[in-house]
Amino acid sequence: MARTDRLRAAAVLAALAVLPMSGCAVIPVGGPFPIEEAGGGDSVTVPFQRMVAVEPEPGWSAQQVVEGLQAAMAAYADDPGILPKYLTEEARRVWKPDGPVTVIDNGFRFDDIVENKEKKETIVTILGTKIAQINEDDTYVPVDPADDNKVSRAITLVKDRNGDYRVNLLPQGLLLTDADVRRAYRSTNLYYLNGTAAGDREPDRLVADRVRLRIKATESFAETVVERVIQGPTSALQGAVGNEFPPGARVLSIRSSEDRVIINLAGPFTPSDTFREGLQAQLRASLSVNGLANGRSLEVQVEGEPFFTTGPLIVPANLPERWLAVEDRQVFYTSKGAVHILGTDGEGHPLVGPAGQPGETYSGFAISKDRDRIAALSTEGGIWVTRHAADGRWQQSIPGGTGKLTEPSWHRDGSLWTYDRQSGSVLRSYPSVGKGPEHVAAPALQGLDVTSLRMSRDGVRVAVRVGMKQVQVGALAGGGAGAMLSNFQTLISAEGDDEIRDIAWSDSEHLLVLVQTKAGQVVKEINVGDGETVQLPTTSKRLAWLAALGDVILATTEEGNEILEYGRDKQTWTPKPATAVDEPLFALG
Repeated sequence: MARTDRLRAAAVLAALAVLPMSGCAVIPVGGPFPIEEAGGGDSVTVPFQRMVAVEPEPGWSAQQVVEGLQAAMAAYADDPGILPKYLTEEARRVWKPDGPVTVIDNGFRFDDIVENKEKKETIVTILGTKIAQINEDDTYVPVDPADDNKVSRAITLVKDRNGDYRVNLLPQGLLLTDADVRRAYRSTNLYYLNGTAAGDREPDRLVADRVRLRIKATESFAETVVERVIQGPTSALQGAVGNEFPPGARVLSIRSSEDRVIINLAGPFTPSDTFREGLQAQLRASLSVNGLANGRSLEVQVEGEPFFTTGPLIVPANLPERWLAVEDRQVFYTSKGAVHILGTDGEGHPLVGPAGQPGETYSGFAISKDRDRIAALSTEGGIWVTRHAADGRWQQSIPGGTGKLTEPSWHRDGSLWTYDRQSGSVLRSYPSVGKGPEHVAAPALQGLDVTSLRMSRDGVRVAVRVGMKQVQVGALAGGGAGAMLSNFQTLISAEGDDEIRDIAWSDSEHLLVLVQTKAGQVVKEINVGDGETVQLPTTSKRLAWLAALGDVILATTEEGNEILEYGRDKQTWTPKPATAVDEPLFALG
């Protein structure tokens, strides 16, 4: 037996020696053990702790059996053979681990144990609070705090011929605690391409798809990530992004050395340079952004034959600019009906052309990707657009009644989007070619009071505010006449009398939400993939509007009309020199 094998065996035995009556142990996996001994490949892995469950022991009480059952659920993915030993033959036939994994808080408890002597059964009820579920496509979906999230799971036990308790009836699916999930799963970004699946949009950016992947003792985490990328996007991005891995692709092996990672694939791959560029981008981002294979080059093979090789992977991924979300970081703002550009001296200078002229006609400005066009709501009705040029003039692009359209939002392909609250429909136009407006299907939004619609900078996701109480996030699927806003899920709901005052994309993964509560204002930065939320420090000044781009977060104040910038390093809001400001702006904001 190898020395490390003896070490692992000793660790397991030591853990089992101190088991409580309910019988489970947590041992470290990875870390000091070479990954190939766990079935993976070299050091392309992450350390984690593995739950080791044991079989039920004679004489255990009903609660101890249920505790052991819970440990067996936590270990089920690694060792599915233990859990059935807690079940009667009837329960083994009926119970299935399939479906979403229910995640409850660590403070769950067991309700009073009820014995039914007439039926010769005992019921143990697990009481807890559901905090999330992990769907079969690996999406982690937090619960809405506004919902009733109490969990009550009744587990029925009977005694076998030896007088020991066994579970005869339990709800379908796995029930894990938050600690179980944190121990065995990792938040992971998979990367796909914008536009490919849409038909009429050329891909030019990577799109992050957030999942929770279970770490496996039998393979490196790099292999788990690549295999999951191959499967394709989650339901949140289904039909909205492209995947360059062809159907039937699979991972044969992943090996690594000090200076490179070798991925051997199989499947119907083609030699197309365009195809290879997108696939390379997906692989490099999915590995490097998740902290795997950093500093090493990537060698991809197809059934052992060279396919392509990359330079060393670093974070952020050193990909060609074509695939990176490198956006225009210039700060703009509006003042007295005119758009200003914030100079390096901290002062604002009016834009050249009609958009830089003060007045009371236009509001709700939006700036296109290349700064070549500015759109705004008009008091004359509808959305109007002008070129960013001295000879530009305002022209109506989307007609509509005064106060009936939401503020315009630019897509990176040059299209302009809004929601018509009067007809309850999404409208899109193409001002540069004089096309539109046209209706875009959005069946999930029918009947909703949509008060804001914002396209993300990658052109894939869309965020809508419903009334002043809720934010939903969906995606743009299909292309041309078949375009549709779909896959909507609730991101946040305001509780009680709270109101959602504004929303703004900071990048393609994070949405800023300004919430007004009785106690004051709160700015939340929410990862739209898994709902992970960071609450920014409050300020004594009342905020009115948000704008963001990456690490730069701006807000204007209701009193004083100044711009505040949030500094992540110092965790404070700092005023910028510009004054008489109405709204801060970024291109594609």
